[in-house]
Amino acid sequence: MNLHQFRFVQEAARRNLNLTETAKALFTSQPGVSKAILELEEELGVDIFSRHGKRLRRITEPGEQVLACIEIILREVANLKRIGEEYSRQDSGTFSIATTHTQARYVLPAPVAQLRKNLPQLRVSLHQGSPDQVARMLIDETADLGLATESLAQYPELVTLPCYEWQHVMVVPRDHPLATAERISLEQIGAEPLVSYHPSFTGRTRIDKAFAARHLTPNIVLEAIDSDVIKTYVRLGMGVGIVAEMAMREEPPGSDLVARPLGELLGSNVTRIAFKRGAYLRNYVYTFAELLSERLSRRLIEKAMNGEADDFGI
Repeated sequence: MNLHQFRFVQEAARRNLNLTETAKALFTSQPGVSKAILELEEELGVDIFSRHGKRLRRITEPGEQVLACIEIILREVANLKRIGEEYSRQDSGTFSIATTHTQARYVLPAPVAQLRKNLPQLRVSLHQGSPDQVARMLIDETADLGLATESLAQYPELVTLPCYEWQHVMVVPRDHPLATAERISLEQIGAEPLVSYHPSFTGRTRIDKAFAARHLTPNIVLEAIDSDVIKTYVRLGMGVGIVAEMAMREEPPGSDLVARPLGELLGSNVTRIAFKRGAYLRNYVYTFAELLSERLSRRLIEKAMNGEADDFGI
């Protein structure tokens, strides 16, 4: 048996047992993939896949166990390569970060700039997407580190840790009645046309839950993934905006927009940092995590990666 056979089996499972797609993904021929899988099955003495003619129909019960072992073997092979790269190139190479637009725009610039200052030979690659896409990029090893508010803790393939807490704010033009209201209620906000995040982004789940708890249905007239887009439409008078507090930090004094905190109404959100379970983390990954948050020490991350705990403090 060999690593090529393992990769063919793994990719066939990932491609829903479509050998044509498997061959394309691995830049080889379909007959070659079929032959390699059959040879591995013969060597193991079990069928990894059940077949109808030449087509794979499903993964067998022993096949599920074989796949689990293959995942471990290929992950450790990748780790071996990373160890070699770690000690041959030290703190050079490419550090891939998967995150959402809000994190990339408002949270990451300072720590990324500091990391590059500390490690000028290191290249940083930012991949932006939805929280579910962030998780998938980590699982597929497209990214070394993920950062998002929604969804990451729901994936058993990932180890996640709380990075920082934040709150939503209401954003309105300076002449809007709510800009100077003494107190703001969910009922008042719910009566306004709202401009906020798409349901899978930037704590939108908490917004929806807060309204649902009060049996209110918010009148959301526009959804976006970009805080700057939301602010643009608020400026145009389309509605009241709800954005992450960090999206208002760069507004200049005397801005035409006013931000009012909504923490008492909506509660706090937790942005989480994530890694693929079992991955080998290079030194610069730990360095960057520490730049993101003081609580994210190397020792803490290593404990989580070793399965001692997956959450600390929040």
